[in-house]
Amino acid sequence: MIKELNPDNQPTLKLWWASIKNKKVKIDFKKYPDGLVPAVIQDYKTQKVLMLGFMNEEALQKTMQEGKVTFFSRSKQRLWTKGEESGNFLLVKEVMSDCDDDTLLIKAEPLGPVCHTGADTCWSEKNHREDFLYYLE
Repeated sequence: MIKELNPDNQPTLKLWWASIKNKKVKIDFKKYPDGLVPAVIQDYKTQKVLMLGFMNEEALQKTMQEGKVTFFSRSKQRLWTKGEESGNFLLVKEVMSDCDDDTLLIKAEPLGPVCHTGADTCWSEKNHREDFLYYLE
């Protein structure tokens, strides 16, 4: 059971609070009828967008507790930790909510290709830093 409190430790009916690395995350799961909020996954080093998934309260709680990105799979109708079969986990570095408290941005370290096709991202982009040192390698 998720304990719903606001920063002043007062019960709230609408908002779910969590923290990772002392940062508060406020999400309003009630804005969507199915209770799922979009979660944009971004590489914390390269800043490339890796994928988009959906989270319910339980998925966000598991993500925060275990440090691995977990989604609610709409096709499987269950929690799904990215990498549970492939080993290509997404290790959580930072979690932020948007200005409307209804979308998550999760910065993560990918432990391999992110897309089920084997591509680095779900948009078939290469995920590497395009800086001076990259071109020297």
